[in-house]
Amino acid sequence: MTTVEEKPARLISGPGMLLVWFYGVMVVGAVSRSVYQIATDFGRAPLAYALSAIAGLIYAFITYTLVRGGDVARRAALLCCGVELAGVLLVGTWTVVDPSAFPDSTVWSDYGMGYVFIPVLLPISAMYWLRKARSQGAG
Repeated sequence: MTTVEEKPARLISGPGMLLVWFYGVMVVGAVSRSVYQIATDFGRAPLAYALSAIAGLIYAFITYTLVRGGDVARRAALLCCGVELAGVLLVGTWTVVDPSAFPDSTVWSDYGMGYVFIPVLLPISAMYWLRKARSQGAG
C-alpha cells in the first residue's frame, strides 16, 4: 500500500497571482515603512507605527497562504482578510473622525488613502477570489 502525498490546490492561478503580487508589494511597503519609523522615531507615534507593522505582518501571512494553497490555507487567508478589512475600516474611520488621534499616518489611515486605497480594496478582492476559488474547487 503506497500513500501518495497530495499537493495542495493552487490559489495563485489567474487573479490569485495578481493578489499575491499586490500583497507582496504591500508587505514591502508596510514592513519597510514601519521598521524605519519604529527605529528612528517610535516615540512620536507608537500606535500608528505599531499598526503599520501589524498590517505588514498580516499582509505577509496572507501572501504566504495564497502561495501555499490548499483548503486550510484558503480558510486562514479568508480569516486574515476579514481581520485586515476590519482593521482598515476601524482605523480608517478613527482617523477620519478624530485626525488628532494619530500624530502620523498608518498604512490604514483614511482607508489607505496614502496607498491609493489599496488597503481597503485588497481584502475585499481577496475574499471574493478565495470564495470563488472554493466554489470552483481550486482551494
